[in-house]
Amino acid sequence: MRNRTKKEQKRIDELARFILIVAALIGWYTTKTLIGTGIAIGIGLAVMILLAGWRAASFRKRMQQSGIAEIDQMSGMQFEEYVGSLFQHQGYKVSYTSTTGDFGADLILNKGKETIVVQAKRYKNSVGVKAVQEVIPSMNMYNASAAWVITNSVYTKQALILAKKNKVRMIDRDELIQMSLEMQNTLKKENKNVSTMEGGSTISNN
Repeated sequence: MRNRTKKEQKRIDELARFILIVAALIGWYTTKTLIGTGIAIGIGLAVMILLAGWRAASFRKRMQQSGIAEIDQMSGMQFEEYVGSLFQHQGYKVSYTSTTGDFGADLILNKGKETIVVQAKRYKNSVGVKAVQEVIPSMNMYNASAAWVITNSVYTKQALILAKKNKVRMIDRDELIQMSLEMQNTLKKENKNVSTMEGGSTISNN
């Protein structure tokens, strides 16, 4: 569940069935024999295995690039600071609440007239309704227009239901990974541009 959502798994299962059905139809209509159909299905299975291998390799590369393994080992405070850096790269001004008496929010985000309270949960297990229950009242305390919860894990069904009822945005492991990759890509581009400018400056000085 942590590495693959139910919706994603459903799409994979549907694709697998589609490939086998198409392979069987092609085998039957081209050979009109059960042997030919069986061979076609075998080819379909081989294609599925190759796709699964490619997908697994892509998934491992994505996980490595995102740094999610390191994120999973962070302390709660380190995770909050990391989350803050992610939102800073999205253009938010980030402030952190005190470790005690935070009224249910770990970070406060500001962009223009928008104020958002965020609770960060670095968990090994699923995040439950308590996180949603805590962040909702913090909106009034910090005069926020929205409330978000972000985690390196996933949420229970009950937590998602409560969040939907109260319009709380729930950022799970998959979205966190995507945010991390986007930030790293941005940093790489910025570093590349700086190196290019420095290289050009050196050449012009010579």
